[in-house]
Amino acid sequence: MDTKEILQGYQDIFNETAEKLFFSPGRINLIGEHTDYNGGNVFPCAISLGTYAAFGNRDDETIQMYSANLPDTGIISVTLDDLTYKKEDNWSNYLKGMIYLIQQAGYKIDHGFNIYVHGNLPDGAGLSSSASIELLMGNILNDVFQLGIDQIDLVKMGQQNENKYIGVNSGIMDEFAVGMGKKDQAILLDTNTMEYHYAPVELGDHVIVIMNTNKQRALADSKYNERRSQCEQALALLQTKLNIKSLGELSIDEFDRNSYLINDDILIRRARHAVFENQRTLKAIKYLKENNLTEFGKLVNASHISLHYDYEVTGVELDTLVEAAWQQDGVLGARMVGAGFGGCAIAFVQKDQVESFKKNVGQIYQEKIGYKADFYIAEIADGPSEIKISEVEK
Repeated sequence: MDTKEILQGYQDIFNETAEKLFFSPGRINLIGEHTDYNGGNVFPCAISLGTYAAFGNRDDETIQMYSANLPDTGIISVTLDDLTYKKEDNWSNYLKGMIYLIQQAGYKIDHGFNIYVHGNLPDGAGLSSSASIELLMGNILNDVFQLGIDQIDLVKMGQQNENKYIGVNSGIMDEFAVGMGKKDQAILLDTNTMEYHYAPVELGDHVIVIMNTNKQRALADSKYNERRSQCEQALALLQTKLNIKSLGELSIDEFDRNSYLINDDILIRRARHAVFENQRTLKAIKYLKENNLTEFGKLVNASHISLHYDYEVTGVELDTLVEAAWQQDGVLGARMVGAGFGGCAIAFVQKDQVESFKKNVGQIYQEKIGYKADFYIAEIADGPSEIKISEVEK
């Protein structure tokens, strides 16, 4: 995205020159899907697509917010002393919630500001646009008001914003991946202990291609809650004999020997996905460190198979994209990412095959589904940062 356009957009809307410019990434999860709320490991990274914001201080208590992605909502105006959630404030609640939580934590925001937001994450694609905008706001406030909040605390506030202010019962992975992102590295995060470390993702002559189904994830929320509840039921049955706090604590062998305790076809499959996916994630790190991309790719494929058969969250659109990707030359592996039932999948594709990959997979998808898929190259990026305006204007 042309950052000069962001600055010009701010000028057009607020009739003044922006003082600062910021960027916050989206995220993808390389492997470890639906494990974060089961006390397992996840392996996400921040990506080069995300959300930009131009910012200007005000000398009153008014906050004016404008999204170039939703121009019909116009400027949304609030004051520092009234940051309660209001449905009609639409997308700006993600910003308001962060300002509110930072104030509640005892930090001083002593004047208002104007903010112009423009993101290039595809809408409803499951690449964490909400986490991107939350950490964008948190980092802007931290910088402008020199609050000195630790980045991990901003990440936790982002999750709090989702859970308590917006009202979505999500895990911490999205905010963590966005807030703690590092270029060319993914984060192995143990959601049970919150211990994490970075692992280099060196794909050689391969790139990550994001494949967007262009299907809105209408089913995802209700099915997400249902899957979560099924895993909790399976865990409760295992806990009648095992001293465990989460499914993520089990090895494949331990699960195998104790699955008779569950004794229900659907619950066994749901729990099996959580246990096996967690172990796949740990193996994936090992193969990446050994530069064994072939075996890494097989684990990525196995993740999708498990999400299809055991967790049943893929759906015809995602399956069509992934199965078409598997047939193409130069593909290490492919799988759905995110909640499922639409949204995106990823494929690891040889650079010199990307154009034919997009053409062939796109054609198969269009013929079967009846509308087109979109494709993006995802570079693994740093977390939120300020972009120097002097550099943009050169």
